Amino acid sequence: MKFIAAPARLSTVSSTFEADFAARLHWSADTDAAIEQRVADILADVQKRGDAAVLEYTARFDALEAPTLPALELTQAELKAAFEAIPVPQREALQAAAARVRSYHEAQKKACGESWSYRDADGSLLGQKVTPLDRVGIYVPGGKAAYPSSVLMNAIPAHVAGVGEIIMVVPTPRGEKNPLVLAAAYVAGVTRAFTIGGAQAVAALAYGTQTVPKVDKITGPGNAYVASAKKHVFGTVGIDMIAGPSEILVLADGSTPPDWVAMDLFSQAEHDELAQSILLCPDVAYIDAVQAAIDRLLPTMPRAEIIAKSLSGRGALIHTRSMEEACEISNRIAPEHLEVSSSVPHRWEPLLRHAGAIFLGAYTSESLGDYCAGPNHVLPTSGTARFSSPLGVYDFQKRSSIIEVSEAGAQILGPIAATLAYGEGLQAHAQAAELRLK
Repeated sequence: MKFIAAPARLSTVSSTFEADFAARLHWSADTDAAIEQRVADILADVQKRGDAAVLEYTARFDALEAPTLPALELTQAELKAAFEAIPVPQREALQAAAARVRSYHEAQKKACGESWSYRDADGSLLGQKVTPLDRVGIYVPGGKAAYPSSVLMNAIPAHVAGVGEIIMVVPTPRGEKNPLVLAAAYVAGVTRAFTIGGAQAVAALAYGTQTVPKVDKITGPGNAYVASAKKHVFGTVGIDMIAGPSEILVLADGSTPPDWVAMDLFSQAEHDELAQSILLCPDVAYIDAVQAAIDRLLPTMPRAEIIAKSLSGRGALIHTRSMEEACEISNRIAPEHLEVSSSVPHRWEPLLRHAGAIFLGAYTSESLGDYCAGPNHVLPTSGTARFSSPLGVYDFQKRSSIIEVSEAGAQILGPIAATLAYGEGLQAHAQAAELRLK
């Protein structure tokens, strides 16, 4: 059977690029929950109608009559006026509190995943205590393919973090157990493992059963049912992320053999039909060469049908004006995997702000990161790399603030806290601070 992979050919100089680009990126996961559907409807309506939809919902839910956007926007002038209108003690208390909060969080930023503390001038002890989660659940896919690498990427950082128990769930269709998955669980230090999958496995981990222990957090990828289940149990337990289809974006300057890039695009397309593979390049001739390589290599792939559907449905070969523009578009996409397939990758890396993982240079194939390079392969998808990070040790830790105020410190902080508490109408808060004043 002959398979044809026809990724969209786009150019940033085209007048229709923005619309074509948006259509190619669009992906959504349907849900059957009534509340979630309602929220989805509102989001879609705002996306379609903009200000009009925002105003309509604001009027309805906030009981406002004919609001306007200018009236709903607080300007900097209004904010400054409000600050200047409050009593001087409240102003000074806000500034003092802000300075202390800023100081604490600057120290926290430097500390990362380690516990730390410091004493300020009045002898008060302030700090952060980092402790591991007691028990976590890791979900390992076991449907179309089994992924021992997912066992390593989820269990090892949990183990390194000091998690007490690691509970693995993995579906085994038709009772077929993948030996590599089981071996990986042993190597990674999994505490207990259950051959269950789907939403029911997520529920068991989240709520606990007579057999499956309740966990504190669930990590690991799965199908749409697993993703939806994780979303529903969030709050009862922690979760790592809601993962969408796999993605790769290749920034190419034309210096890498086209066959290499074509195969890198295949490496994500073979996951499933919804996976996304995109090439950004300023050289039209090179894009043509990559397309030729795709056509030549596709018949050799065991998963050629899946690759062809993925590339035709969601793939794109995008001609850009420059590598600089390619980097700008990459930041808009915020891809899961970002390959900088260039002879000078470190020239472009500083321009790249949003990606789950960045692979620098022609020899750094995304597949090395998937299996053995070291960094975690559980990465944010669907543009969420704009605000989230790869799975890591920090996902299996939590932080507790440490506060020990000295007698002298209470004399300094007490009036600040009391002033702010009275301003909020919380008299017990204020008096609790004042009782400790000399």
